[in-house]
Amino acid sequence: MNELIEILSDLHPEVDFTTEKGLVTGGILDSFDIVSLISEINEEFDVTIGAAELTPENFDSAETIYALIKAKLDDED
Repeated sequence: MNELIEILSDLHPEVDFTTEKGLVTGGILDSFDIVSLISEINEEFDVTIGAAELTPENFDSAETIYALIKAKLDDED
C-alpha cells in the first residue's frame, strides 16, 4: 500500500490519499492521471489492468485501487 500511496502522491502531492474517498468522483484524478497511474502500477506491481476495470469504483480511493491490485496479484498465483 505504501508504494501505491507514493505513486499517487507523485501525481498530486497536495492530496491526503490515506483518507480521500473521491479521487475520480471528486475530480482529483483526471483521465491523464489514470493513464499515468496505470502505467506506474503496471511497472511497480507487475500487473495489467484491463479496460473493463477502468471504473470510478475501482479508482475512487487508494483502498479501492489497492484492492484491485491485490485481486490482480491473486489472479496471477
